[in-house]
Amino acid sequence: MLKSNTTFLLLLFTLTVFSQATLDKLTVEKIMRDPKWIGTSPSGPQWAVDGKTLFFNWNPDKATADSLYFISTDNKTPVKATVEQKQNLVLANSLVYNKARTAYLYSKDADIFYTDIKTGKTKRITETTESEANPQFSFSDTRIVYNRSQNLYAWSIVTGETQQLTNLKSGSASVTTNTTSENQQEAWLKRDQLQYFEVLRSRKEKKDLADAYTKDAKKKELRSISIDDKMLQGLSISPDGRFMSYSLAKPATGNKTTIVPSYVTETGFTTDIPARTKVGESTGSSEFFIYDREKDTVLLIKTDSIPGITDLPDYIKDYPKQLEEKTKKITPRSVNFYGPYWSDKGEYAVVEIRSYDNKDRWLMLWDTATNKLKLLDRQRDEAWIGGPGTFGILGWINENSFCFQSEVTGFSHIYLMNVITNEKKALTEGKYEIQKVQLSNDKKYFYISANEMNPGEQHFYRLNIATGKKEKITTQTGSNQVTISPDEKYLAVLYSYSNKPWELYLQENKLNSKAEQITNKAQSDEFKSYAWKDPELISFEARDGATV
Repeated sequence: MLKSNTTFLLLLFTLTVFSQATLDKLTVEKIMRDPKWIGTSPSGPQWAVDGKTLFFNWNPDKATADSLYFISTDNKTPVKATVEQKQNLVLANSLVYNKARTAYLYSKDADIFYTDIKTGKTKRITETTESEANPQFSFSDTRIVYNRSQNLYAWSIVTGETQQLTNLKSGSASVTTNTTSENQQEAWLKRDQLQYFEVLRSRKEKKDLADAYTKDAKKKELRSISIDDKMLQGLSISPDGRFMSYSLAKPATGNKTTIVPSYVTETGFTTDIPARTKVGESTGSSEFFIYDREKDTVLLIKTDSIPGITDLPDYIKDYPKQLEEKTKKITPRSVNFYGPYWSDKGEYAVVEIRSYDNKDRWLMLWDTATNKLKLLDRQRDEAWIGGPGTFGILGWINENSFCFQSEVTGFSHIYLMNVITNEKKALTEGKYEIQKVQLSNDKKYFYISANEMNPGEQHFYRLNIATGKKEKITTQTGSNQVTISPDEKYLAVLYSYSNKPWELYLQENKLNSKAEQITNKAQSDEFKSYAWKDPELISFEARDGATV
């Protein structure tokens, strides 16, 4: 009897498992289950500093959450990382290299670290209770500059000495005044005493000499710069250590925020979610400053000479009252500043300026000699400035030329700009988007991801900057999201197709190389049991002539 009951229970369990692993019909209830029934896909691949170890998030054991796994270029079997490995992990995308790429910096546990690549030795530059961040090489790569408590500090690689470079303070600038005063009677008594008492006169002379010596030997005080009650942003230094730049932002006052209620809470009571102000409310203000350490001068970068800074958006014509009010007093639009992006030697600096209404993006060259802005490129969109890669610049190719992305044609493409001649050259063109760009270590190539084949397909290419020749490295039809190793020898590829969830592949970074599959848990037996359709991609022309 016991044996027959056991056999029956085993058969019932087998039938239950089989029924759960089969998906013969899609229903809303089945689709809306916890997505774990689909399978588990890897995510967030990131290379370690050595360029041979790849970390990624994965959950093959169907645990509560993903865990950190890793493979190496020698051993491609995924292994779960230990707690110690996670604590000591330094990722390649967090490194800042010097110009010769012989050393690099990184921030970890709120401290700064310096590694000499040749010796392999790492030195901890700071170990304080305060937070240090944003390390960069400066002073022709002889010092390491970092941020601490809204100020810049420099550590000498040769001597190990630390120097404070800025003295930015909140509130009004402090003014030192002499509070000692004496009336005419007290002054007469002092002169009378010194005139008739030799001992007092001798003491006074010695004290004056001592004070004069101390004054001459006194260390020069670091200039105090007030930032008032404004928010400090983007504090950085030029490669030669002469110029320091920062933005001061002040939010608009009096604006009412939108109330968004959250009904699903742990307490059971409805709470308010902080939200932005309504579109059309008054905006805040932002100013951009450059501090010239050599001349001990703070320069406010003015925007009133920027071409089109007072232009109003086209939609304002549909609102006569607003148009009348805004044309009574023409004022420069509020803008945000990004950068500056310095050339390697620090001769040139590009500042990106974006209007608060998101209609304009200017790339301006800041002249260090005249303190003036020169227009390099302006992109205007009556709808919205945006798209892949249209923030910042991609990098300097040499001391005179830098690259950036723009949607001026309606599609995001790469452009090369010469700051001397103002010549702009398109490196890519066509009815497709450049979705991701990375400059090679030798600055001869761009590694790009683009949907050139069709909008639903993404591939990885190597673009020769000098010749404009583009080579496709990935070969699998579908979406290939690539993370390149720091030595540029390997590609970590997250691959998916219209009816296949993401899996991780490893591929050499060269033509005709084959991608090797690393993970295989993205499709459960239940998911694979269903005949998922492979949808056909079509395009058609809309009434305005645009291709959909």
